[in-house]
Amino acid sequence: MKTTGNTVLITGGSAGIGFEIARLFTEKGNRVIITGRDETRLRGAAAQLPGATALVSDVGSEADVNALVGRLQADFGDLNVVVNNAGRAFVYDLTDPAAGAFNKAAEEMHTNYLSVIRLNEKLLPLLKQQPAAALVHVSSIVAFVPGPLVTYAASKAALHSYTQALRVVLEDTSAVKVFELMPPLVDTGFSREIGGASGLPPRAVAEALLAGLEKDQYEIRVGATEQVYQLYRTSPEDALRAMFASRKRAKAQND
Repeated sequence: MKTTGNTVLITGGSAGIGFEIARLFTEKGNRVIITGRDETRLRGAAAQLPGATALVSDVGSEADVNALVGRLQADFGDLNVVVNNAGRAFVYDLTDPAAGAFNKAAEEMHTNYLSVIRLNEKLLPLLKQQPAAALVHVSSIVAFVPGPLVTYAASKAALHSYTQALRVVLEDTSAVKVFELMPPLVDTGFSREIGGASGLPPRAVAEALLAGLEKDQYEIRVGATEQVYQLYRTSPEDALRAMFASRKRAKAQND
């Protein structure tokens, strides 16, 4: 998959991994569109991305998604890369009856999984019109092995399963390639509560994505994700214990 001369949509593109992906695509001469819910933060991000378009849109809102798709069809008919990056995570005690696990899990699943299906469903007809196109799903190391954010991990595992199936379904029927970006702990505001300061810089994740796209590497396992994946293949139990232990250490170091 070429990484220049594309028209690229990045959801959740105003901060963290999404912003660094947008910045790298911009630097490589692509036409970039970023979305997010916070208009002030979105405009600030766009100001750092020469030529980028910022569209306020919440992937969890059907009305927002319909409006976004309409705008893309009207003004960005050559859209050929969609990076589904917007995400939601809660830090809470799964065993605490007062924590609201059901509602938090429902929001995580809606944002991290179901909203991706909805946006893809609405944009695939446009993507299929292009000579070459790609869907990128930003999942996580916890798509393989859960960590302390248990319900967040479950939503990423669902996304991983969907990604694998969609890749097979599309490979014989269209030119749309399906990639999965699987970062470990990354140093963003998103991960601050779980020790994110000790994680990878988001720029490194963006660079891994573009390198993977260029090689048609459909599962892009960044940094520690590759090690956890290999451990999981040999001993799922050891991988599970290692994930919980590593996150506890990272959080303790940053408390």
